[in-house]
Amino acid sequence: MTRKDGRSAAAMRPVAFELGVQRNPEGSVLVRFGRTAVLVAASVSDGVPRFLEGQGSGWVTAEYAMHPRCGERRQQRDGRRGRVDGRATEIQRLVGRALRSAVALERIGERTVTVDCDVLDADGGTRTAAITGGFVAVAMALEHLRRSGLVPGGVLRAQVAAVSAGLVDGVAMVDLCAEEDQRAEMDLNVVATPSGAIVEVQGTAEGPPVPRETFDQVLARAVDVLPGLGEAQRDALEGAGVPLERLLGRE
Repeated sequence: MTRKDGRSAAAMRPVAFELGVQRNPEGSVLVRFGRTAVLVAASVSDGVPRFLEGQGSGWVTAEYAMHPRCGERRQQRDGRRGRVDGRATEIQRLVGRALRSAVALERIGERTVTVDCDVLDADGGTRTAAITGGFVAVAMALEHLRRSGLVPGGVLRAQVAAVSAGLVDGVAMVDLCAEEDQRAEMDLNVVATPSGAIVEVQGTAEGPPVPRETFDQVLARAVDVLPGLGEAQRDALEGAGVPLERLLGRE
């Protein structure tokens, strides 16, 4: 099946990373999945949440927001007049969980890495782009600490990325754009390592229940593209002089 943008059902949109787009954060990246663009900044601060104090362990947390004009019409900024954006809260918790799984928290000391994800253009897959770019930004921040002599190598325990997948018109597809996501009979967000080890799967049937074998087909679409996403992350980091293998403790 050929999709509206010419891709096959198993193909990602073009993925691109622009590193160091902000001067002040320890790590920053503008990540693009097709027409979706997310600015991600990883900032390091001393101290951890109260429940971790005195344990010598660090923490990774995330915040997520949509730029008012990331869509076709301008939206109010999150938080105005006390309004709580439940969707943004749910997504930033997902991003935080995903990136904590990647970091050896016990090796970074009592420090917090805060990952700010701001969606500049939204065309589906904003949370998965945020996680995939977030890993790159966190790796940059940890390399900054390593070069400063504040942490050793091996501060990453896994490389993680994320992608959406879904069942659209009865066909299992990966990396849904907004129009496909709106028509999907089922959609998944899959966070995993490039080798396919699962961190988290969010999935919903938008209509009738979906048979297990169909779910497995959609999940397989997502897992199949993870090696390519991992390679793109690695290439971007290597191009910026960030030694991913050293951060993973493999050299």
